[in-house]
Amino acid sequence: MDDQETLLKQVFGESTDSDSDDCEQPQQHENRSENFGQTPSWLRIKEINGLYLCVDFLSPQHQSSLLSAIQNEGWFTDASHNQAMRFGDLPTWATKLSDSIREAVLLSDNDLATCDGDKEVCPLPSDLLWREPLFDQLIVNVYQPGEVRYDFLSWLSCSESSACLARVKHCATCLFISAGICAHVDLMRFDDGIAIVSLESSCVMHFTRVREASSTGERGIEDPPAKKVPVYLTPGSLVVMSGEARYHWKHEISRKPGFQIWEGKELNQKRRISITLRKLCRVE
Repeated sequence: MDDQETLLKQVFGESTDSDSDDCEQPQQHENRSENFGQTPSWLRIKEINGLYLCVDFLSPQHQSSLLSAIQNEGWFTDASHNQAMRFGDLPTWATKLSDSIREAVLLSDNDLATCDGDKEVCPLPSDLLWREPLFDQLIVNVYQPGEVRYDFLSWLSCSESSACLARVKHCATCLFISAGICAHVDLMRFDDGIAIVSLESSCVMHFTRVREASSTGERGIEDPPAKKVPVYLTPGSLVVMSGEARYHWKHEISRKPGFQIWEGKELNQKRRISITLRKLCRVE
């Protein structure tokens, strides 16, 4: 237990449960900002409303400690296992990571007071930022060069996903053999506001706009194919999707030769770990 507490402190710093008055709040924010590489700087992807990138979300030291926390879960001891999924009560390190995401938004240069009037000026609109819990579903993926994987729950039919969610909703951990990240919009059973943290290796994530539903109710890519918007994800970076970015744009990471190119150069692909955090929609 002491080792676990030490590891969590290394990842996220000291925490406090004590209440503070207003005059002490600036000092609290200053301490919490130590969780990040530096004061978080957000980049709005101008082609896509609701898509934000925080390049310096986690420092190299915090990335290393977070990788150790994931390793200690024991999810990937078998080489054939490369995806772990949790629902409900998340591991303590994942809950603290969620808190750090909220803090990074609060420390952004954007005026959060304007979020209700214009939801595109903030990484997360206030109604999403202050929901509790911020996230209650976790996926950790391990990607090897040239490998393609599907988000398991994003590709199930509604009936299949309902059955799967019923089986795993009590905080179960699900391990899946390799399948990929092809172009997709996350399942509608997940609420607005999705966060992705990248570790170990850089990659290019591509976004493609989904066309409007046709008369047959089918959805697909516009013909001719819509332009792909590339976003460069570095180790320790954070991507947040909400609104249009979450519902009207497909995202994908193809690690096949010729796809991972940035500024005219092909990336040297190595193992990459991603942490995706989502919130299940409330069932009425």
